[in-house]
Formats: sequence, structure tokens, C-alpha cells
Amino acid sequence: MKITRDLIEKLPKTDLHLHLDGSIRMETLIELAKDGSVELPSYTVEGLKETVFKSNYKDLDDYLKGFGYTCAVMRNKENIERISYELALDNQNEGVRYIEVRYAPQLHAGGRMTMLDTIEAVNNGLGRAKHEFNIREAVVSGKEPPFEYGIIACAMRYFNKYFSDYFSDIVSVHSYSPEDKIFGLASLEVVGAAVQARREMGLPVVGVDLAGPEKGNPPIHHREAYMLAQRNFLNKTVHAGEAYGPESIFQAITELGAGRIGHGTSLFKPETISDPSILDRDRYVNDLVQFIANRRITIEVCITSNMQTDPELLRLEDHPFRKMLDNKLSCSICTDNRTVSHTTVTDEVFKAVNAFGLSLNDVKTLMVYGFKRSFFPHAYREKRAYVRQCMDYFERIVDNSI
Repeated sequence: MKITRDLIEKLPKTDLHLHLDGSIRMETLIELAKDGSVELPSYTVEGLKETVFKSNYKDLDDYLKGFGYTCAVMRNKENIERISYELALDNQNEGVRYIEVRYAPQLHAGGRMTMLDTIEAVNNGLGRAKHEFNIREAVVSGKEPPFEYGIIACAMRYFNKYFSDYFSDIVSVHSYSPEDKIFGLASLEVVGAAVQARREMGLPVVGVDLAGPEKGNPPIHHREAYMLAQRNFLNKTVHAGEAYGPESIFQAITELGAGRIGHGTSLFKPETISDPSILDRDRYVNDLVQFIANRRITIEVCITSNMQTDPELLRLEDHPFRKMLDNKLSCSICTDNRTVSHTTVTDEVFKAVNAFGLSLNDVKTLMVYGFKRSFFPHAYREKRAYVRQCMDYFERIVDNSI
């Protein structure tokens, strides 16, 4: 059968790589900026699309400029809760039944707002949207699967005192320490907050992430933080291979124990390997691919975002997603940043279908990976039942569309 965008929108989907500060509604950003006296280059949606949230970006640095504006309006609990609530609604409205919202608490903490305050605000917004969705008759009756979510706390590979009040404080307090030690300490604090939020507050913090520039900021600086996460049963994902070579992916897995990799676009690029000790680069890539495949390490694929930040990707067909599929890697289609990339999960799947000739069975496999490889916040028995319910719903949608 023909896979239409309308069909994809109806299917139960996941988004495992979803940045809160990159997915704020532009109308909300404008309203909150006016209320908080935050200066924007434009106060219309059309103007922001021309100046900040563009269709095309020069590179990753250009892509990231918009986050300075979104983070500026996320300085209090009320705003963070509203943005989280609206993000959940936007996903529900296109058939996404499970999301993992990630963000860096330290970018928003400071003054009277702690990291735990920010986590609680995110949960309040997502939880309110979940409650409203799950009391619908179709969900209560079991005809449709409920909406679920998890929260991922991001640590930063690199920061300086200008990133936020929190980062300014930590840099000032440790002004005589080497940068890498400060970065590692900040990551340890993020994980500590995530552990406390989960254990003492009962919030669905399901994992930790490491984001920021890879080059010159190796994951080893954050190993202690990731070991703390492991000792407290938090799941681990890492941005890797987005703007650096395959060895960055290897380090994320072997030094931090990542169970999922964000982006991984350089996986099949032996020419980007910078480690001089790796002599046979083609073999290294092949061994790494097999290493990932055998351990079912899932790659969080963000096609549109990658096309916007990697100048070498001129056509959708150039994206390494095709090679990932050919090598039977576990992949999940994600948005990365709904606003910055002007996309939805439906858009991303539809692009993949058209660019890579995916069959309905291929789409189902991707959906299964999304649900199965999620950091589901409830018991494993419940997760299995939830995955089964979602895939049964998938089949009913398909049957009704024939």
C-alpha cells in the first residue's frame, strides 16, 4: 500500500531525541519575550523565520544561535511548564505517543531557581498534558494506547560563564581549576540532580545526555558523572559523531557506556578519523559498525537537523541513514528540534520513506525500535505491554487504511 503522510500521522510514534529549548512554539516565544523584556530580532513568526529559525543554516554554529533566544525566556518555572505542556500537545496532535524530552537544567537554573525546580517544571507541563490526553474515552477504554513520557537531563561538554547564571557561578567558584575539571564537575552536578529528582521526588527522569561541541571536548572528562548515573540505574545517551569523527562515537560507548547515540552521522566517514593511532581507517569503521550492531546500540536519527548543519549533505539521499539500515542497525527517527528545524516526527518519517524507499514493514520496524529502545519510566513488564499495545494499534490503523 502507498505510505502517505496522512497515514504516518495517524500511526503511533515516538521521539527519543527531542530538545525542549529547540521546540518552543514561535508564538509562545514572542509572547514570553515581550512579557519578560527579552529582545528578539523580530516579534512576528515570519520575521523569526527569516532571521533566526531559517529553512537553511550555514553550519552547526549558525543553527545553534536560536537557542540563545529560547533559553532567555526559560528563566522561571511558569514559562518552562508552559513550553513543556505545549510541546506535549504538539506531539499528541500528530500521533506521537511517547516522547523523551531532553534539556540542560544548568542553562535555566540560577538565582532562586534550582536545577530541581526546572525538572519539576518540565514534569508539571508534560504531566498535565499526559493527564488530559489519557482521560479520553478512547484511551480509557483501551482502544488507543496512552501518552507517556520521560525526561533526560543534559550535561554540557563545554560552557563558559556567559551561558547562564548557574554556569557563571560555577566558573567563578572554580576560577583556579582547569576547564576540563570544571566541565566534569558540572556534569556530576547535573547527574546528581537527576538522581535526586528520580529517587526522592519520584519524577520520571529516565536518563542523562551529553551535548555540546565534540572537538576538543572528549567524553572522558564526564566519565565520573556517567558512572554516577550507572550506579543509580539512569540510562545513558550521548551526542556523538555529529560534528566529529567515528572515534567520538566509540568513546561515547566505551568510556561513558552510552546505550544510545544521538546523530552518529560521521559513523561511515573513515576520512574524518583524527586519531593518528588508527592506521586502517576503513577497518576501524567496519569494526565499529559491527560493534554497535551486535550490542543493539540505537542511533537517534535526526534527518532534517543533520541536513541543516552538515554542509556535505546536499540531498536527503546523501544522509547515512541508508547505510545504517543496510547494516541492520537499530535506529529511531527523531526531530531533534521541532522549531529550529521546522519539522515534526511525521515529516521526518515521510522524508525517510520518500528518500530511502522504505516499505510499510520498514516503517513498522522503525516504530518498534522507537518504543523498545526507549528509556521507558515504568517497570519492564509494563513497557512490554505498552509496546504491544502501540503496535497492535499500528496494525489497526493500517488495516483501516486499506
